[in-house]
Amino acid sequence: MSGLVASAAVCEPARLSDLGTLLQVLWEFLSLSLFSLGGGNTLLAEYHHLAVSQFCWLSNAQFADLYALAEAAPGPSSMLVGLLGLGASWREGPFWSLLTAYGAEAAILLPSTLVMVLACLSWKRLEHSPWRVAFERGLGPITLGILFAVGLKILRTADTNTPGVLVSLVVCGLMLRTRISPLWFMAVAGVLGGLGLINR
Repeated sequence: MSGLVASAAVCEPARLSDLGTLLQVLWEFLSLSLFSLGGGNTLLAEYHHLAVSQFCWLSNAQFADLYALAEAAPGPSSMLVGLLGLGASWREGPFWSLLTAYGAEAAILLPSTLVMVLACLSWKRLEHSPWRVAFERGLGPITLGILFAVGLKILRTADTNTPGVLVSLVVCGLMLRTRISPLWFMAVAGVLGGLGLINR
């Protein structure tokens, strides 16, 4: 966690011990919650903008590390938001770190969960409606496009050397063409990183 203590090089990090700033951060995640079509990863570009560019909580490398940690751990991809909240106020001490982490996680999960529950309760009534079929078919390509953009964002954020980019492209090709488990790719990349053959 020591890497989180280092401030982002671009600008001065927002200080979350100020209640107004904390409320602003919670509002940002509450607003984003309603746009998380296809899962939390679809908002990754906006998470990166908030954490690295707008509020300057983290550097690019720290953001990539937290993303990797959130993806490797069991649980929903939205746990990245809690880690971002934790990293955002790490300089302020454990109390603010935990408060911001839990607050950010609740802010990203609660609105979208409530909307989904309401949608599921009424969706059954539209079972034979052409509007439902059109809506479901239209959301598929949109979600895939957003996820493709997320992949490019992670590639640009995490891979800063040629071997890392090549490994990412090979893994992407194999994932699209084969049924090999992603766990094998993670294991091989971990070994390559441990040997120092790829790094950031």
